[in-house]
Amino acid sequence: MAGRTVYCLRKQSKERAVLVAEMNWMQIEAQAKRDDRCVLPLGSVEQHAYLSLATDVILSERVAKEAAAPLGIPVFPVLAYGMTPGFLDFPGSISLKLDTYTALLGDIFDGFYRSGFRRIVLVNGHGGNSPALNFATEWLGRHPDASIRLHNWWAAPLFQAAVKAIDPAASHASWMENFPWTRLAGVTMPDTPKPPFNTAQYQAASPVRRREIIGDGNFHGLYQRPDDEMLKVWQVGVEETRAAMVENWP
Repeated sequence: MAGRTVYCLRKQSKERAVLVAEMNWMQIEAQAKRDDRCVLPLGSVEQHAYLSLATDVILSERVAKEAAAPLGIPVFPVLAYGMTPGFLDFPGSISLKLDTYTALLGDIFDGFYRSGFRRIVLVNGHGGNSPALNFATEWLGRHPDASIRLHNWWAAPLFQAAVKAIDPAASHASWMENFPWTRLAGVTMPDTPKPPFNTAQYQAASPVRRREIIGDGNFHGLYQRPDDEMLKVWQVGVEETRAAMVENWP
């Protein structure tokens, strides 16, 4: 079922994303001369309850590709690893140190700049990566002719409004991240909603204690909702992400 759903969505798209993985250096050079925008999806490998550990990777890359496709803006391969220290007691969760992450971003930004790109869109799928914005501002101080936009696609106002219109009880690893392309074959979701936990207690806790507090990893709400609802909110996220790629550049 999930495979058929993804196939149908792709068939409906009239444009194909411009992927750096499918380009050579000469094509990139020509592209940057035509249009100095490029896109970098940011993800994280971390627990998502019954969903894929790569949920943030999958979602940020997919929304970036679908949003950029009609614009012809090249999408670089997703930066899969981010900062998620609170989930380190969940096996499979990988967290970079802040200085490692910012050093990596700096090298990537430098590469974009040398390639001729001056407007960089970071399509972020993980809240823990938010310090990237402060680092980007610092980097821009040394590159005043460039511009970097960080778009937290899942937290953007239109997407959040669409989610809350369906069910305001939505959070990390709950139904709002459960798309056909993030769920796992053979894994059954609980059919009752997850009750909320004490947020203040959680934020003050160590990774070991955090795992005890949240249990399976879903923060709050149902684990899954019908795919027709999910595809509608997904389209809102795609369109809102596309707007971030074209509107109000300095």
